[in-house]
Amino acid sequence: MTADTADHHYVSSGNLPGHDEADAWIGRAYDEFRPVADGTVSTVYPALAEADPEKFALCLTSVNGVSLDRGDLDQKFTLMSVSKAFVLALVCEHVGLDVVRRVVGVNPTGLPFNSLAAIERFADGRTNPMVNAGAIATSSLVPGADFEERWILLTRTMSAFAGRPLTLDQATYESARNTNMRNRSIAYLLRSYDAINGDAMAALDLYTRQCCLEVTTRDLALMGATLATGGINPVTQERVVCADTAKAVLAIMTIAGMYETSGDWFLDVGVPAKSGISGCVVSVSPGKGALATYSAPLDAAGNSVRGVKTAIYLSQHLGLDVVAVPH
Repeated sequence: MTADTADHHYVSSGNLPGHDEADAWIGRAYDEFRPVADGTVSTVYPALAEADPEKFALCLTSVNGVSLDRGDLDQKFTLMSVSKAFVLALVCEHVGLDVVRRVVGVNPTGLPFNSLAAIERFADGRTNPMVNAGAIATSSLVPGADFEERWILLTRTMSAFAGRPLTLDQATYESARNTNMRNRSIAYLLRSYDAINGDAMAALDLYTRQCCLEVTTRDLALMGATLATGGINPVTQERVVCADTAKAVLAIMTIAGMYETSGDWFLDVGVPAKSGISGCVVSVSPGKGALATYSAPLDAAGNSVRGVKTAIYLSQHLGLDVVAVPH
């Protein structure tokens, strides 16, 4: 082995099918799953209950910045829990993965995303950044001299992932802030375990705001593709986070990004992913690209019904699955 080969990092990536073939599969997926009427729109916050269950969009963005899409692409929605992955990236980049592992934890809970019992399993109150408790703790680690400075850093980073300035959906934010009693309980319970940095309600407000940033399906696909490249936005060419941060985020998404169904998801789809109760899902195939879907009706675990079906279908036909082997 030469010095050159010893220093080279080999990775599993591969390529997506050609443009026309991939576009045809995107079209087939849209036609196949648009008629699906299963699932229930979230009522966790009153504003979410107003979502149109008929809206459906999907977008595949490659690591070269090329997008293929169908459906209601102008429909805006809030990131909700999908924001957890990208705020985790911010915190890992500025504070370090070791701090996240020590303060927040990274292991799956096997419990619902808004569980309080998950905090009480261990004496240190650790969960993981993909459930509400761990996400609130992660948001508490966003650096800054005061709340406004932390919010500016958060929105700037999220906007860099999306390749354009993102703004707050004020109506959804007010709806969430006025009704998030369970998340308040989670934040105070974290404080009792000394498992949150600083003021619990400030951390909760930052978390609530990040969840209410508004995007489209194309925005979300580009955000995912930025993780797929190892942290470089493939359209703007801005390095948003380093490769090690992107890898850590994708690993934690694999472990717990789809909540207690993460094992089934990885078996069926084979890629890191994150869902949100607004109805969005982002699936990331490292080295290839990212698939984003939006459809508000959810299954019992809080994942978009159309989004899950679409991801399973396109993972098989576009070769997104990172653990598939030739046969």
